[in-house]
Amino acid sequence: MNRTVDDQLYELHASICQVLANPTRLKVLNALREDEIAVTELARRVGTSLPNLSRHLAILRAKRIVLARREGVTVYYRLANPKTLRACDIMREVLLEHLADGQRLYAASGAGSRRGVRRTGGRS
Repeated sequence: MNRTVDDQLYELHASICQVLANPTRLKVLNALREDEIAVTELARRVGTSLPNLSRHLAILRAKRIVLARREGVTVYYRLANPKTLRACDIMREVLLEHLADGQRLYAASGAGSRRGVRRTGGRS
């Protein structure tokens, strides 16, 4: 049975989402928001070791989410396509809205009030 173009796109989409389903990789993308960065600086900004960062960068490179450029002994990374970051930004907005809705529901339910809190001692 032949897969349709839609089937192939769904599989590719799921594959890219799996790659992006990692906080360290999302931090890498965010650090590369403005410009390309040397790998040592990237590790500092992301807050991880060079070996750990290298593993994540290899995964991102394999999916062509980031590109590398070598200059002497220094390797620089940049986003392959800025639209990837826009997609992540939209998802972040959705998540922030989701969290805000949850907090509003929590507050509206009265669960956020001080009901049931017993005070001890003579002072109020």
